[in-house]
Amino acid sequence: MAKALHFYLNISREEALRYYQGTARAVIVTTIDGQKLQFPAEHIRPFIDQKGISGQFSIEFDSNNKLIGLKRI
Repeated sequence: MAKALHFYLNISREEALRYYQGTARAVIVTTIDGQKLQFPAEHIRPFIDQKGISGQFSIEFDSNNKLIGLKRI
């Protein structure tokens, strides 16, 4: 059974560039319910725009904690 966690991101353009270029390889966030979460930075690249990254996101995992998908909500 899949599970989803929710979190907010507010990353400046300069910091987002590190994720886009691959110099930062992991994203570490605190979910809305207080859990620490780390996932590969490649998953946020589609959400980077000229201002950086901002918004609320949902990340979904399968029963083996394999990332299924990330979406802005």
